Amino acid sequence: MADIAIYTLTSDLHNEEAVRLTTTEFLDSLGIAFDFKGNDFSDYGQHTLSLIYVRTGGTEGIFKRLLHTLREQSECPFYLLTSGKSNSLAASMEILAYLRQHSMSGEILHGDPAYITRRIHLLARVNEARRRIDGMRLGVIGQPSDWLIASHADYAAVRQKLGVEIVDIPMQELLDLLQQGHGASVSTEEGALRIYAALKTIVTRHQLNGFTLRCFDLLTAVHNTGCLALARLNAEGIIAGCEGDVPAMISMLITHALTGVSGFQANPASINTETGEVLFAHCTIPFNMVERYELDTHFESGIGIGIRGFMKPGPVTIFKVSGDLARHFVCEGQLEQNLSKPDLCRTQQFIRLTNPSAATYFLTNPIGNHHIILPGHCSSLFEEFLK
Repeated sequence: MADIAIYTLTSDLHNEEAVRLTTTEFLDSLGIAFDFKGNDFSDYGQHTLSLIYVRTGGTEGIFKRLLHTLREQSECPFYLLTSGKSNSLAASMEILAYLRQHSMSGEILHGDPAYITRRIHLLARVNEARRRIDGMRLGVIGQPSDWLIASHADYAAVRQKLGVEIVDIPMQELLDLLQQGHGASVSTEEGALRIYAALKTIVTRHQLNGFTLRCFDLLTAVHNTGCLALARLNAEGIIAGCEGDVPAMISMLITHALTGVSGFQANPASINTETGEVLFAHCTIPFNMVERYELDTHFESGIGIGIRGFMKPGPVTIFKVSGDLARHFVCEGQLEQNLSKPDLCRTQQFIRLTNPSAATYFLTNPIGNHHIILPGHCSSLFEEFLK
């Protein structure tokens, strides 16, 4: 359950008994669990979401006097909750205008109680994701694949904006671990499980929350693939991306923090810009995203293991963020069916975009080729997170 705190601003000119009654009625109408702090702001900013309930007019000066202390305690936007009673909306508007004049962000939460409640839950979920990500470590095992000429990242920008550290890990470290287990010949699946175990060792050794792997190097080095390992690790909550694609890995990290799944890293195989139909494909998908799966060979090489996963048809969201977090793409759609064409990567999803015109993005201004697909319509979560 989200940790939500409510602080209050109240003018001395208003009758406290009447204000208390209005407060109870209004907060009860929201139907949310919260920690009511009143006018004690001493722990402001220490909760997942801190709301300032402007109970009356005439509170602008009170807020201004508190502002310096509040900014020292938290850099989050100011969320001003108002019932509209006792000139509270007018005061909130004056406060928000003052914040904007001084290059600070904020928002007034006002209107139908059901809308306010939805907005509070969304903000709490986004803030919880930001807190969860802050301090995480991601690894790049090997360099990005040679063909990913647009899929590098600005490590400093990622640390500054997300609080996430990215570290480079030589591919040889993984190969050395696999060599230690080299001996009698094993089956293809056993070999894929050795890759899984070696990657898990690297995750533990470097204290990683996730990684992206230059996986095609495994085809020549050990005649196998990382597809099975990535499917398992993602299902275990460890972000595991393909081809050393760093922006895709960052996108998967954000996706997991917001929704609980890493998402399906895939690239479009065909696009119809008139209908908004896009066919996405890749050779691995997290096991916790599919209803069932089959083991096949890796598509391009015809060796090792590729995963053909079947995700439940229904609403989906497609997401990608650039390596410096300056750009992002998000759109919603409908997974119409899972395909099994022999001439494509093994997991194939035929998706119809809710807004067909969004398909032109892929042909005019894409953020690389890989995009992240996840179940459900979640665009509002991503848009709020990346504000």
